Amino acid sequence: MSVLIVGSTALDSIKTPKAENPRLLGGSASHAAVAASFFGPVKLVGVVGDDFPKRYVQLYRRHGIDLEGLQRLPGKTFHWSGEYETNMNNRRTLLTELGVFETFTPTLPKAYQTSPFVLLANIAPALQLHVLDQMRRPKFIAADTMDLWLNIALADLLKLLKRIDCFVLNDGEAYQLTKADNVVTAIKKLHQLGPKYVIIKKGEHGAIVSTPKGFFIAPAFPLHRVVDPTGAGDSFVGGMMGYLATARGAIDDNLRRAVVYGTVVASFCCEGFGLNRTTKLKRGHIELRVRELAGLTKF
Repeated sequence: MSVLIVGSTALDSIKTPKAENPRLLGGSASHAAVAASFFGPVKLVGVVGDDFPKRYVQLYRRHGIDLEGLQRLPGKTFHWSGEYETNMNNRRTLLTELGVFETFTPTLPKAYQTSPFVLLANIAPALQLHVLDQMRRPKFIAADTMDLWLNIALADLLKLLKRIDCFVLNDGEAYQLTKADNVVTAIKKLHQLGPKYVIIKKGEHGAIVSTPKGFFIAPAFPLHRVVDPTGAGDSFVGGMMGYLATARGAIDDNLRRAVVYGTVVASFCCEGFGLNRTTKLKRGHIELRVRELAGLTKF
């Protein structure tokens, strides 16, 4: 089954203490779509300007990503610039130019409206709701978010939570949204807002998954060196959704393994700038690292 991914398509300029790379392919939809493409068909919905490099369009296509929903408008592509400290958990934004993304309204081609698996990658909750209004009974809907929407679009976010199956956010956002003082309490409150499944991303410390059958604790894959963590969270949820869409059986039976696959794809993302490392992967590389992680966690 195919995965529909709606989110930002951007050009990222990234600076670390050791290197600087301008105008890389980025955005939540880009990272998620490439991650999901290792498992099955992907349909991407986003917007770019007339300055969007042709080589990035070709990169999407090399991964078999359907681009019928990618809008190209006159103007500049969304551009983000950020700088990481030596501790790469610390990042500051240097520049944000919304360009054509400022007026982006996701319009789904007819063929996209029946997609069984839907990933609402990190965009404004109002746009995520607009996408759901165009869908025809999807099987599984996951949505990602960020602290900005909790600050400026909370009402829309709360409406969204009543209409999705799986909510993905980091631990800081979970505390901010629920006013809880620990993650277990926060998860319980998040379920009460609507989603059946809740996934708390904890960066280098992995993820916590909560389902009707209980908790699953997934560690991150240990890396010797992190080059650039930009897009790792989007790669995580994209890989997870890609695996779920191609796995046989019920969501509950496959979610734990899907989260592990998402974790592994995210680990590769961190080993290069932007999508440079992820786009060089083969499925075999992912399977090998999944087996390594299984060995590390078995007892």
